[in-house]
Amino acid sequence: MNLLDLARAAGPLLWVLLLLSIYVVYLTVMRVLALNRLGQDAGTLIERARALTAESGPVSALREVDHVAHPSPAAAVLRAGLGRADRGEAASQAAMNAAVLDGDARAYAGLSALGTAAQIAPLLGLLGTVIGMVRSFLVFSSTSAPTPAQLATGISEALINTAGGLIVAIIAYVARNALRAKADRVMAQAERVREELPAWLSGRPAAAVAARPAPMPEVALTFEPVKV
Repeated sequence: MNLLDLARAAGPLLWVLLLLSIYVVYLTVMRVLALNRLGQDAGTLIERARALTAESGPVSALREVDHVAHPSPAAAVLRAGLGRADRGEAASQAAMNAAVLDGDARAYAGLSALGTAAQIAPLLGLLGTVIGMVRSFLVFSSTSAPTPAQLATGISEALINTAGGLIVAIIAYVARNALRAKADRVMAQAERVREELPAWLSGRPAAAVAARPAPMPEVALTFEPVKV
C-alpha cells in the first residue's frame, strides 16, 4: 500500500491534516528566513555607537546607525534612543521601550499560529479516529458476521488519522520552540541596548553604575574630658 492508498483509506480528515502540515512547514520556513535577517549580529554597531557617543555625542552616533541601516531590533532600539537623546533621558527611554515592543512583535510573529496548529492537529487526528471506529461498529449493525476486510476499513482510517495528527503536532511543537529560542536571542541584544544606552548618554559606564558601592554611614565621634 503506497501513500496515496493510505490517504484514500484515511478519509477526508487526513486531507485536512495534510493542508495543516503544509501551512506549518510554510510558516516555519518564512519565520526562519525572517529571524535570520533580524538576528544579524549588531555587536560591532553597538560598540561603534558607544564610542561615537562618548567622543562626538549622540548625533554622530545616530548618523552612523542610520548609515549602516542594520535590520536587527537592537539597531532599531539604538536609533530610537539616540534620536530622542536631545529631549532628555525620559523621552529617550520611552522611545526605546516602544522600539523593543515593535521588535517583540516582529521577532515572535507566527509563533502563536504554530502553537495553535500543534494543539489542533491531535484533535483532528482524534476526530478521525472516532469516525473510523464508528464506521467499524456500523459494519456490525449491517451484517452479523463481518469479514476482516470490512472491519479493516474503519480501523485503518482511525489509526492513520491518529498518526497523522501526532506527526503534524510534533513538527509544529519543535518548530515553535526552536523559533522561540532564536527570537529570544535576537531580543536579548535589543534589551542590552535599552539597559546600557542611558549610561552612555550620561557619560557613566553601565558596569560602573551597577557596581557603585553604597555610601558608608557617617559616624559621629564625641570625646568627653577626663576628670582627674
